[in-house]
Amino acid sequence: MSWLVVSVHDVAPATAGACRAWVDDLDRLGVPASLLVVPGPWRGHTIVHDAVTARWLRRRVEAGDEIVQHGWLHGAVPGGARWRHAVGAVVARGCAEFVALDEDEALRRLHLGRDCLARVGLTPDGFTPPGWLASPGARRAVARAGFRYTTSHAGIHPLPSGRLVPALALSHRPGGRGEEVAAALLAHGARRAASAGRGVRLALHPDDRSRPGLVEATLGTIAAVLALGATPRTYGEVVAAPTRGRAA
Repeated sequence: MSWLVVSVHDVAPATAGACRAWVDDLDRLGVPASLLVVPGPWRGHTIVHDAVTARWLRRRVEAGDEIVQHGWLHGAVPGGARWRHAVGAVVARGCAEFVALDEDEALRRLHLGRDCLARVGLTPDGFTPPGWLASPGARRAVARAGFRYTTSHAGIHPLPSGRLVPALALSHRPGGRGEEVAAALLAHGARRAASAGRGVRLALHPDDRSRPGLVEATLGTIAAVLALGATPRTYGEVVAAPTRGRAA
């Protein structure tokens, strides 16, 4: 049985308008959102200093959406192997905060983010590293921090086992020559996975909203996946459902 998870990334006070617009669209389609919240001071204030956004997020949880912790500062940090930073620069456009962290530093940032969210009444069960990229030490830290799951490009990893629930993350690349190609691949990949009864993951970003064509293509893809019989779920609902996985 196919399922559909739609995640809205980079949720923060600075991006609240675009994120709300995505959630409004998902509401009209009857799809819950997995909201990936950046808890630290990214592009301005933290969530603690924006009562309006914090209240909106609490209401979204009451409506059936899910809060997922998404890094701490959402920016690259020095240290680690050069190749890891090179991968982060290409794949995550410089926001791969956890790609080269050792276990202790990753754990410190995880606790900072969780404490920040707790101060506004939000308790995330899952963690998604920016760019879906995490060092081995960071992955160990996520398990130590008590999260129920984490995610990667390849799928969802329930914890503490870390076994993979396979489902590729599909997202846009707004701007540049690759935009149309990426949009076509997203639509094709989502429909193909749903037709085969596999899980579908669509990752939406605030910057996508600046491209009306991407918004239209995304909503059309979601509607097509639902028409193929996929059940809309949050990440937490997928983890809670009985499923087969394989060792990561």
